[in-house]
Amino acid sequence: MSSAESIAPALLTTKPTWLISQVSLHAHGVIAARIGRVGARGYHFRVLAALAEFGPASQASLGRHAEMDRSDITATVGELAAAGLVRRGPDADDRRRNVIAITDAGLTRLRELDGILTAVQDEVLAALSADERSTLTSLLQRVLDSAREN
Repeated sequence: MSSAESIAPALLTTKPTWLISQVSLHAHGVIAARIGRVGARGYHFRVLAALAEFGPASQASLGRHAEMDRSDITATVGELAAAGLVRRGPDADDRRRNVIAITDAGLTRLRELDGILTAVQDEVLAALSADERSTLTSLLQRVLDSAREN
């Protein structure tokens, strides 16, 4: 739907925060549909990406890296472990704590999900040129960084 066809009031459609939330809703729907086709959820990508980048981690540390709350990280690690995409093992320094590590199958799944998400970016941002996408990403990162500082 173009802005000329919008059914929302102009007082909303001129607010960047409203526009961001609408684009986010659309993007989340597309992402959920695409990765759902391969039996994954968005949290799976976040956890696998964090493990691939930062290495094995305690569940608490992994939750911080993936920016997930405790209950979500617990459930997601359980799902990924059941699928053989991560493994849990005792921490050598503290046997009461588990360390989560990505498996080879997890790395393969991460590459698959990354390809899907790259295609979603292309679809959701199709109206923008490469330079505009880069500018948008930069601007959104600045807004997010500022919000995290406060």
